[in-house]
Amino acid sequence: MKLLWSPGSESDLAAIVVYIANDNLNAALELDYHITSSAERLPSFPKLGKPGRVPGTRELIAHEHYILVYEITGDALQILSVLHTSRQWPPEV
Repeated sequence: MKLLWSPGSESDLAAIVVYIANDNLNAALELDYHITSSAERLPSFPKLGKPGRVPGTRELIAHEHYILVYEITGDALQILSVLHTSRQWPPEV
């Protein structure tokens, strides 16, 4: 199974890392590694996360404060978003 990151999820992770790096570069790098490693396990264990709040998605707690929202389509697993646990999800319309 292929692991894909949507452009939005890449932006989410980059923004999180930059924000944390402003205070603590080592913590930011460690968090980036932790979230990325969690995502890299998913192709081997695609149902590791629980069913998501948005139909057709799954959610994996990648860190105590961050959730990976992903979907499985055919032979690909796509990370859709990296969310802080305090954020509203799904976003209100």
